[in-house]
Amino acid sequence: MTKKIQICEVGPRDGFQSIKCAQIPTEQKIEIIEELLAAGVKHMEFTSFVSPKAIPQMADAADVTKAVLERHPDADLFALVPNLRGAANAYNLGLRKVCYVVSLSVSHNKANINRTHEQSLDAYREIRATYPDLDVIVDLATTFGCPFEGKYEDPAAVVAFLRDYVDAGMKAVCLCDTIGIADPAQVKAVIEAVKAAYPELHLGVHFHDTRGLGMVNTLTAMEAGVDEIQSTLGGLGGCPFAPGASGNLATEDAVWMLNEMGYDTGISFSKILAAAKHEKELIEGNYSGHHINIEQETPCRA
Repeated sequence: MTKKIQICEVGPRDGFQSIKCAQIPTEQKIEIIEELLAAGVKHMEFTSFVSPKAIPQMADAADVTKAVLERHPDADLFALVPNLRGAANAYNLGLRKVCYVVSLSVSHNKANINRTHEQSLDAYREIRATYPDLDVIVDLATTFGCPFEGKYEDPAAVVAFLRDYVDAGMKAVCLCDTIGIADPAQVKAVIEAVKAAYPELHLGVHFHDTRGLGMVNTLTAMEAGVDEIQSTLGGLGGCPFAPGASGNLATEDAVWMLNEMGYDTGISFSKILAAAKHEKELIEGNYSGHHINIEQETPCRA
């Protein structure tokens, strides 16, 4: 029996937000999103409702949302929201699924969203109470380590942190390696600990490729029972508030590997590679200093 794996594309949010030198035209963003959907991508985080002063590249979130929802009302599309205001903007435009970000790291939580852990938990509860029909995934940033605090060795810290969110009604969490510091043994230990503590909690993973371990960490997570992985077209992206973090696991690389291994991703490798090459042309042709390594017909990356 063919095993299914859910690949969640987050490039239109996590990837595009890393382009700081100029605003990507809204039409080009929508064009890439359309190509991703045409390639077979069924799950996508496509924008974020954040302050344009903090992340200028996401200033057109409303326009992108309107265009994409109108054309693809049945697709599994969601946006990142940092607070109740962002959730309200997303909800009022018709979205019924969002992700809410909080960091395991105290210092990164302050740098990323300017909140204490207590304030983040209160804001999560506020969103849940205000919009009870909104599906809210929690993105746990710096699950495996922090640019300011270093690598975390004890999986119990993750389990303990998630307790308040589970008690507040959390059904799904994405464990994010914000700076690409995780190793396979750590990934296995964290996932096993979280699954043992919260067997009903749906787990996803999001790995950066800073040390070239994005693919092996993703595969390790899958072998530990995770069936939802995140990646970005062309490997573009990286947290703007995590100094030194490089890009994400590339979607076309993940698709090629998993399709070759016999997994059912539902995504065409040839189409996703074409979309990655098109993105490369758009980004490198218009915004100097941003390189996407899509050079060959196979998904090899230097």
